[in-house]
Amino acid sequence: MEYTVQKLGLIAGISTRTLRYYDEIGILKPARINSSGYRIYGQDEVDKLQQILFYRELGVSLENIKNIVTAPSFDRAKALREHRQKLLEKRDQLDLLISNVDKTISLTEGRITMSNKEKFEGFKQKLVDDNEMKYGKEAREKYGNDAVNNANQKVKGMSQEQYEKVTKLETEVLETLHAAFKTGDPAGELAQKGADLHRQWLSFYWDSYTNEAHAGVAQLYVDDERFTSYYDAKQPGTAKFLRDAVLVYTGMKNC
Repeated sequence: MEYTVQKLGLIAGISTRTLRYYDEIGILKPARINSSGYRIYGQDEVDKLQQILFYRELGVSLENIKNIVTAPSFDRAKALREHRQKLLEKRDQLDLLISNVDKTISLTEGRITMSNKEKFEGFKQKLVDDNEMKYGKEAREKYGNDAVNNANQKVKGMSQEQYEKVTKLETEVLETLHAAFKTGDPAGELAQKGADLHRQWLSFYWDSYTNEAHAGVAQLYVDDERFTSYYDAKQPGTAKFLRDAVLVYTGMKNC
């Protein structure tokens, strides 16, 4: 079957504007343009759109999706298996959160008791699952399974106080970085405060801290566009600024 923009948008549940935008950025081109100037999509385009929407549901950026689905080595069957696994993990995460809510309802009604640790289990598991989904593969390749597994266990074992502190620290890091960025000086007092807060934040996840590892992670924020987009969301260039601040902080600037 063939579909116009309007018909494909209807069956996929997305706007015609989105489909036109996908065409403009080259992530999903129509099979052809008919004599009336309408975009016409065939089965291959329908299948590709399904993959794109799967990746979008998992939080992958459009730029990364484009690189994935347009690569000559793209394996649709393999991608579907990976999607299924990620969705199962997401379901487990949601089930845990639902269970946590159910327990809290029972607690407020006086039917059960619930430890403070239990209250945060779902949120901590979500933090672990989100990180695994976004960065797990690359982190395991770079640092090894043991390091990543240990970091995940540290998160799951956090006390309520630790969980609240690390969550607050993440916000403080970003706020300090955004303020420091305006000074334009990665060696300045505010930038170095941001680098120190970043060290404190990392230490909640790492078994041990080293200057070399800190500098390496900061460089990763520049090299990996997913990290870059996170830090650059409000101010482009923030990831590089953080990298430079960390290099000064760790004394690795000239290494």
